[in-house]
Amino acid sequence: MFKKLKILAAALVTGAIFATQSTAAGLPGAPAPFDKGGVDIAVVSFLGSGDWLQAFEAGVKRQADALGVKLTVSQARNDNDTQRTLIEQAINLGVKGIIVNNGRPEVLKDVAQKALDAGIKVVAYDVDLDNLQIPQIEQSDRDMARLVLEQAIREKGEGFTAGAVYVAGFAPLDRRYGVFKEFVQKHNITEKAVWGVVNDTVPASVADQTKAVLRANPDISVIFTPWDEFAKGVKLAIDELGLASRVKIYGVDISTADIQLITEPESAWVATAAANAAVVGEVSVRAVALSIAGQFPGRSVLLQPTLITRDDLTGNGIGTIEELQEKFPAFRESDAATADWIPAVKR
Repeated sequence: MFKKLKILAAALVTGAIFATQSTAAGLPGAPAPFDKGGVDIAVVSFLGSGDWLQAFEAGVKRQADALGVKLTVSQARNDNDTQRTLIEQAINLGVKGIIVNNGRPEVLKDVAQKALDAGIKVVAYDVDLDNLQIPQIEQSDRDMARLVLEQAIREKGEGFTAGAVYVAGFAPLDRRYGVFKEFVQKHNITEKAVWGVVNDTVPASVADQTKAVLRANPDISVIFTPWDEFAKGVKLAIDELGLASRVKIYGVDISTADIQLITEPESAWVATAAANAAVVGEVSVRAVALSIAGQFPGRSVLLQPTLITRDDLTGNGIGTIEELQEKFPAFRESDAATADWIPAVKR
């Protein structure tokens, strides 16, 4: 017990962390070890803030509560070394499974293998650890980018001048930006500038960058933002420059805060494509639970995205994620990584 408390104290120094309690009684009819209860699962996120992460963690907690597992959730706050340390601490705690949420694959591959070697099941969301034993949870990044870029072509035609906010080395951003490059070639788009940063103040930092880019490139009429934190910064810059009527944002991801920005009068953010972040969290927990129970969910676990336009939101009076789920049932839940013994979450 003292060792566990010491490890948790170290985690509090290096990254944010919280835990829930497990159900000792176990789940009737579930496979081992869930039939006996007392299963510990850790979630280690690279990021430390943002609406998407909050929704993801809410979904993680809902599914963990339904399964009766003890859940330890920590954030590395955009620090590679801290994420490695948090995973190693989870290994030392003897958890049954670890969910790795984002991060740099070159930083995490060896420590993920260390977990596997210790008999701990690992699943990864939005970071490709290049290991056949590790299920990859994805929002179908290529489909998200394709959906929103097709909307841009429908609204703006071909041959427009565009910019993109992008930082290399993050699997989801790499996949989404790869689709953008394909559209550039296929639809005669001029890619005028690429910029971006991943830090603790993404919207503010991206806003400053975007203002400089738009001042230098006044012909840009479309900006592709493959992460909603990027979109927030771009919108802030466009609003400050008074360019909302001329420069449009086509993004990825959605939250209640995003919906408020998209539905503002004359908003430059006109379309986004997303899977429900809370549902991604639920699926991640189910996938690691299946792995722990010896029921491998597959190397790739895909969640299909939904295209959501500004007109969809304003026309249906949608102001929150909850209202979006009511009007768009496909956004409410996913049947990925399910089993009869896994209880449904309480919504």
